[in-house]
Amino acid sequence: MERGLASPLLLSIIFAPVVTGRKPATMNIEKRVRELVEEKIADKPNLFIVDIKMLPNGKLTILLDGDNGIGIDDCVAVSRHVGFHLEEENVIGSAYTLEVSSPGLDAPLTSIRQYLKNVGRNLSINMADGTKREGKLSSITEDAIVIEEKIKEKGKKAEDIESVIPIDKITETKVLISFK
Repeated sequence: MERGLASPLLLSIIFAPVVTGRKPATMNIEKRVRELVEEKIADKPNLFIVDIKMLPNGKLTILLDGDNGIGIDDCVAVSRHVGFHLEEENVIGSAYTLEVSSPGLDAPLTSIRQYLKNVGRNLSINMADGTKREGKLSSITEDAIVIEEKIKEKGKKAEDIESVIPIDKITETKVLISFK
């Protein structure tokens, strides 16, 4: 299924289980949800978890991606699997909304696999020292990314320079959307 430029796939379902006993800690909920998602996508090695969050307002979000994108059918399958097991096991003792989606193009990159899938694209990178850099992602290792950035010194022609940026020095990376 094709997506719009900045529109993530989104599937949202509201559950209202019978309240019995104490509400488990958010971390335990997220851990159990991670196990359920990993179980469901185990036979699809191209899919991976980007993030799982249980928010205080009762919204459980699961962000999934794939090396070649992710389709609505995969989001639906994960949603059904997770929702069924959470209800069966009474993991969440109050009403909640389950939302399974892909991160939008405007969402920051948070995993090595997301960087790998965006090799060749232009990135906007916010650094820990407060500076901002832009360039084309040319490669990635476990601890650094390599970008080709245009450096212009006063009075000189812009030059393409290959820069190695340690991942631990990056606070946020986003893919720059080109409309060319």
